[in-house]
Amino acid sequence: MTFYTCLPLALRQAKLLATRSFSERLLHRNLSASQTLNDKHECQVLVVGGGAGGCALAAKLSSRLGRNKVIVVEPADKHYYQPMFTLIGGGMKRLEHSYKSMAEVLPKKAKWLQEAAVEFDPESNTVKTSGGNTIKYDMLLIATGLQLNYNKIPGLEEALAIPNGKVCSIYSPKYVDRVFNCLRNIQGGDAIFTYPSSPVKCPGAPQKIVYIAEHYFRKLGKRNDINIKYNTALPVLFGVKHYADALWPIVKKRNITVNTRRNLIEVKPGQDIAVFENLDNPSDRFEEKYSMLHAVPPMSAPDALTRCKQLINEAGFVDVDQSTLQHKKYQNVFAIGDSSGSPNSKTAASAAAQSPVVFRNMIAALEGKPLKDIYDGYASCPLVTGYNSVILAEFDYSLTPLETFPVAQNKERYSMFIMKKDFMPLLYWKLMLTGHWNGPALMRNLLSVFKFGK
Repeated sequence: MTFYTCLPLALRQAKLLATRSFSERLLHRNLSASQTLNDKHECQVLVVGGGAGGCALAAKLSSRLGRNKVIVVEPADKHYYQPMFTLIGGGMKRLEHSYKSMAEVLPKKAKWLQEAAVEFDPESNTVKTSGGNTIKYDMLLIATGLQLNYNKIPGLEEALAIPNGKVCSIYSPKYVDRVFNCLRNIQGGDAIFTYPSSPVKCPGAPQKIVYIAEHYFRKLGKRNDINIKYNTALPVLFGVKHYADALWPIVKKRNITVNTRRNLIEVKPGQDIAVFENLDNPSDRFEEKYSMLHAVPPMSAPDALTRCKQLINEAGFVDVDQSTLQHKKYQNVFAIGDSSGSPNSKTAASAAAQSPVVFRNMIAALEGKPLKDIYDGYASCPLVTGYNSVILAEFDYSLTPLETFPVAQNKERYSMFIMKKDFMPLLYWKLMLTGHWNGPALMRNLLSVFKFGK
């Protein structure tokens, strides 16, 4: 066979090989796209929420289960260290100190879908998102946090929109910078601080900013011209008596008026008037003139979650067993952090203490094993009482003190202030969000040998 007779055969063979190679490449590309689609819309564990608890558990779970076994649904592009907002309100930190990009803090082994969850269907093990995606899961972790309902108080959003206005709030990055401006601008009259008739994240924060403001006014020599009122919907100053007994002498010494069972229901920004109701007799209404108003909004679980009645309890939070944090009806659903219906104080410290319990119980559930880890309700609240002092409250479900350090923590201490201001943010960014901080239980056990005679 000559070269010229072989050439057509060679060309046909080459064309066949090229065609086959292209077909194989196309098949491989389609399989890859299909695999990517499955990874994106089906997962072993779905984490809804990229806050403190969601990040910590996504890190733990993706490290254990492997790459792309965990999907995190979170629409925000920034992750805020919210415990810093009180310090920002007092001018001790700046807003840019309080956040990192969500891409930076979420674990690399997990897949991040930057959309919001809009519909939960635990019967079909699916969650629908704002982008039109439906995600099917084997296991669901609800870590949505709380929703700030500023709109539930007529006139409040309008007041918060007034440039250089008299109304402020530490609870949102949108408004937190207004707080220090209000502290600087007020020269006299009534400074009113509120606590709403709803669960709140970090229940100590509404009074922390009261103490910071009072200290600031003293430092600037205008305290005698300003009357400070703390109007709280609660029947007590603080829920744990051990620390409330330490706080009452502080408010009395510093001439802070505390009105319990008084709930903010309306703001009239054109008149600088706040309207309150007496929760023990709701027909009683009070109109109070303010020169400064710090408003804490009522809070709830997000609307998408509360619409799913199968998942929530009567209070509107995920209906979990308070010990295991597993849903009472759906054994493949767990919750962590503020959206959980467990009766603990809603703080970042609570989420840290819950994280090893939820992680180990979720793994046990995935493996078909009994759930053995128990959450004791641990919560912590560093009660900032000024620019150089903190009372570090730590307690459990029973509101019994569960203190870490071998000193009396119901006293104002500079050391605790430094820990709150400088050490805790580092611990949060470097250890908690990466899944390596499980709360202070181990430290508490190690330091217990020094507590004799405390």
